Amino acid sequence: MKISKQLSINNVASFASSEHSNASSLPNVVVSSSESKRRIEELETFVEEVMVKGVDYGLIAGFSKPTLLKPGAEKLCDVFGFSKTVDVVNRIEQWEAGIFAYEIKLTLTRKDNGIIEAEGLGSCNSKEAAFQQQNPFTIVNTVLKMAKKRALIDAVLSATRASGLFTQDIEDFQKQTTIKRVYSLATKHQLQTIFRIVAELNMRPEVAKEMMQMMYQVDHSTALTKKQASNFIQDLLRLKEAYKEVEEMDIQPHNQ
Repeated sequence: MKISKQLSINNVASFASSEHSNASSLPNVVVSSSESKRRIEELETFVEEVMVKGVDYGLIAGFSKPTLLKPGAEKLCDVFGFSKTVDVVNRIEQWEAGIFAYEIKLTLTRKDNGIIEAEGLGSCNSKEAAFQQQNPFTIVNTVLKMAKKRALIDAVLSATRASGLFTQDIEDFQKQTTIKRVYSLATKHQLQTIFRIVAELNMRPEVAKEMMQMMYQVDHSTALTKKQASNFIQDLLRLKEAYKEVEEMDIQPHNQ
């Protein structure tokens, strides 16, 4: 149906006729289909001939795509001519409670012209399943390196358009899924204890939620397993004790 003029009814204007639309407003395809296909084929050839299974990428049962590993990401950076810049955009270092978490932004820049090609984000914390049986004070550097690795892989997949060939952190996903299957969820008593301690700490709910997201990758306490809830309660109690010690120091009279 052709519309010859605009109508204004209740402050709503009709669309103009397609004859008057500006076709140039649509983005142009800057890479031809043949060129795009050639680039993908070159990447596939590099992966097949240069990258090593089990070193540069790993195959996980049940997943159609392999997961890209750090050595493979480094090789792709070299062949594409990228330099790396690492920034810690967020960190939590609670030495009293033994809680450490880092969020990393890694920027890939083309060496030939200095143009930023991609940015990747990665995070890791000492409460992840892989670190549950380890002393949190001895793995601080490991946690930081893991966050950097995840940011690197995220950036490389984006910059090289290799997400069609690889994925990342499949092993982490598999661990979390296994945990949910093996262990039952937190009890009502545990949840009530968490709510009580959070209230006693005068902690905002969004802060407690952020802690759970960073430690256990859950958005609500009801998604915690019994073990995770128990660990979270202990962490909150340690925080409470640390705050109490600080308050007692503040109210003690200074020596004359």
